[in-house]
Amino acid sequence: MRKPIIAGNWKMNKMNSEAVQFIKELKPLLPEDDSVEKVICPPFTALAPVIEECRGTDIKVGAQNVHWEESGAFTGEVSPQMLKDMGVTYCIIGHSERRAMFGDTDETVNKKAKALLAAGLIPIICVGESLEQKEAGNTFKVCESQVQKALEGIEPRDAGNIVIAYEPIWAIGTGKTASSEDAQEVIAHIRKTLARVLNEEVAGKIRIQYGGSVKPENIASFMEKEDIDGALVGGASLKSQSFSEIIKY
Repeated sequence: MRKPIIAGNWKMNKMNSEAVQFIKELKPLLPEDDSVEKVICPPFTALAPVIEECRGTDIKVGAQNVHWEESGAFTGEVSPQMLKDMGVTYCIIGHSERRAMFGDTDETVNKKAKALLAAGLIPIICVGESLEQKEAGNTFKVCESQVQKALEGIEPRDAGNIVIAYEPIWAIGTGKTASSEDAQEVIAHIRKTLARVLNEEVAGKIRIQYGGSVKPENIASFMEKEDIDGALVGGASLKSQSFSEIIKY
């Protein structure tokens, strides 16, 4: 049984004081059991105070990006070992905003995934098609290629903890969402791709999230689907009430 995982991607939002206040507000709103894995991904500047405020809870903290080298002359970058040392557990890689605006490629996503796994961190690997690719009927092809290239050279024994986030680009921050049926169809295809690239057993363990304008009003329709194991939440993760409602779907 795969444990559902709800992760909040704050993107470039919240000063440190706002981040700490958010966690203070969120904690009493969360269910007391640990049936859902809860992850907050603040900007780099807020990682330390958020980790400290989450201490003693079951809320995990993730970063939004990483470099694949341990150290060196990479101005403005952060290594997996630095994140691990802070107490980070997860790291988002390959988000469409990173791919579109900052030059991330399938190859660099693969390097980052390997580096995170080597450091004992869990990658949340984002895949998804653009509106143009969707309208051309290439959704399966695009997602399949991104998954294959992200996992190239990664052994099945190392891949069990990886999380995949299917985020159709046309649904991110637009208010549009894929129907739960369409999301299930794509995510089922992603799981078949994982089975082929890794093996059936590992593919059955890997959690696959849906992301793209997820809200309290639509989370249940996604979570009732067989292959959808959680959500990568953007805008709705910036408000403690809405994020807690998504977790308590």
